[in-house]
Amino acid sequence: MTCGPVQPPGGPEGVERLLTSAFEGLAAGVLLVDARGRILAANPRAEQLLGRRAAAMAGADAHDLLHRGPDGAVIPRSQCVLLAVAEHGRPAWGDSDTFLTGDGRALPVRWSAAPVVQAGRTTGLAVLFADMAGSSAPVGREAARVDLLEDLAEQLTLVSAITEVLSETLDVEEAVDRLGPLLVPKLADWVAVDLRTPEGEVRRVAVLGPQGRDTALEAWRGPLPPPTTLSRSALVRVLHGAQPVLLGPHEMAEPPDAPLAAVQAGFLRVLGATSAAVVPLTSAREITGAITAVRTRPDRPFTDRELALLADIGHRAGVAIDNARLFGEQRDIATAMQRHLLTELPQSRGLQLAARYRPAPAGSRVGGDWYDAFELGDGSTALVIGDVIGHDLRAAARMAQLRNLVRALAWDRHEAPAAIVERLDDAMTSLTDIPMATMILAYVEGPPDGPRQVRWSSAGHPPPLLLPTTGSPSDGRARYLEAGQGIILGAGGDPERPTGRQQLPAGSTLLLFTDGLVEVPGADLGAGLEELRRLAADLTRLPLEDFCDRILEAIPSGSTDDTALLAVRVPPD
Repeated sequence: MTCGPVQPPGGPEGVERLLTSAFEGLAAGVLLVDARGRILAANPRAEQLLGRRAAAMAGADAHDLLHRGPDGAVIPRSQCVLLAVAEHGRPAWGDSDTFLTGDGRALPVRWSAAPVVQAGRTTGLAVLFADMAGSSAPVGREAARVDLLEDLAEQLTLVSAITEVLSETLDVEEAVDRLGPLLVPKLADWVAVDLRTPEGEVRRVAVLGPQGRDTALEAWRGPLPPPTTLSRSALVRVLHGAQPVLLGPHEMAEPPDAPLAAVQAGFLRVLGATSAAVVPLTSAREITGAITAVRTRPDRPFTDRELALLADIGHRAGVAIDNARLFGEQRDIATAMQRHLLTELPQSRGLQLAARYRPAPAGSRVGGDWYDAFELGDGSTALVIGDVIGHDLRAAARMAQLRNLVRALAWDRHEAPAAIVERLDDAMTSLTDIPMATMILAYVEGPPDGPRQVRWSSAGHPPPLLLPTTGSPSDGRARYLEAGQGIILGAGGDPERPTGRQQLPAGSTLLLFTDGLVEVPGADLGAGLEELRRLAADLTRLPLEDFCDRILEAIPSGSTDDTALLAVRVPPD
C-alpha cells in the first residue's frame, strides 16, 4: 500500500491525453449529446458502426435519428431512458435496444450513458455503445478502455451528486447525514466523519455503514482524544494538515502511539477493515475534520485513483461544512440582534398585548421580521409589524434602522397612520440603504373602558386578522381586514396611502403577523391564510399568551422564513 500524497499520472495534461486517446481509439462507439438531446460529436468507431459521418449527425436529435426499440420500432420520447439521463442527471444503460444505421438497418447495441455536469448543472451526456450482433464488442485492452471511461463517468456523476446535495444545506449535521449515503456502498463499506469543534476538540459525528447509522457502533461516536502532534497515526496527521493516506493491513497493524491512534485502531479492528482511506475535510480557511473510508473485502483495496477521488470529495464536503458554520455564526449574531431589538411590550391601559418571534428553521437564512408596540402621547397604542426585504445579517441591521425611524416619526407627529407611513417611505429612501420593506402601522384608540377602534395603514403587508370572542371558524366572523392596503415601502411612493378603520368589539383579538406564519415556498398563500384563520378562530377563547404559543406552533412545515406576530385583545365587558 502507498502512503502520502497522491498525484494524477501526468497531471491534468496526462488525463486530457488519456481521454482524447480513449475517445478516438475505442473499439466502442462514443456519442456526446447536449442537454436537449442533440448530437455534438461522434468518435470514429461510432461513425463506422452507424454508417453515418460525424459531421452529418452533428446537430441531429439523437433519439429521433438513432434510438429504436428491440424490434426496430420507434420509442416514444416520454419512455426514452437515454434522454432521461440528461433530464434527471442519473446514469442509465441498456442491452436490448437498437440504433438505426445510415442504410436503414436496426443495429442491436449494448449502451451506457452518463450525465456531463458543469458547475452543478447537467449540460449533456456521454453515450458508449457496442454492436451486440457482430464482433465489435470490445475485448482485452479495448474493454479495459471502455471500463475506464465508464468508471470515470460514474465517478464524475458521484462528485456532481455530492456537490449538488451538499450545496443544498447550510446545516452541519444535515450535510454529514447527506454525505454518508452517497459514499456507502458506492465507494466504501463504512464511513466515519470526524469534525473539529470551534474549541479545538475533535468529535466523531457519524459512523455510517450499509444500513446507514448503525446503533451497534454508536459507542464510537462522540468526543475523541486530542490529536497529539507527534503521532504517526494517519488520522492525526491528516487532522494536522497532511495529505490523504491509504492504509493496508500492514499499516493498520502498527501499534498505536497516541490515545487517538488507539481509538482509531480499535475502530478499524471492530469493522474488520482490510483497506482504509483517510482524507481531510478542507476549506480555504481551515481543516474542519476528516473522513475515514473503510473496505472489508481483501480483494477490493482502495486504489490511488479512488484516494484522489475521496480527497476531492473531502474538499467539497469541507467547504460545505465550513460554509454551514459561517452561516450559523452569522445567523446566531442576527438572531441575537433581533431579539435584543424586539420591544418589551407596554402595559397598555385596558388592553392585553402579547408577541412572539421565532427565527427561521436551522439551515435557513435569517430574515428582517420585527414587531413593536408603544404608547403615544394622546394615550393611544401604536402597533407595528414588519419585514425588511433580505435574508442576512444586513437585513437584521436594516430592520433596526426602520424600527427606530417608525418610532421617531410616530411619536413626533400626531398624524394618521397613513401619513406616518408616507413620511417613513420618504425617510427610508433618503436616509437608509434599505431597498424594500413591508409593514403595518396601527393605532388602537379609545378610552380604557371602551369603545375601541383601530386605524391602520399597510405597506404591502399581510392583512390583520380580527377574531371576535364568539362564533366558529365556519361562520365567517373571523376575518382579515383588507382595507388600508398600500404599496410596499421603497417601491416609488404612494401619494395617497389609504387608512383602514375598524371597531374592536369587547373581547375581540387582533392578530398582526409576518408571512413566515402562512407562507411556504411552492405552496398556495391563500390556503395558508385560510388555515391560519380557521386555527385562530378555534383558539381565540384561550388566554392571550397561550393563544400566541399555539399559533406559533402551527407554523407550516417547510417554512424557511423567520416569523413575528403581535396580538392585542380588548377586555370583555
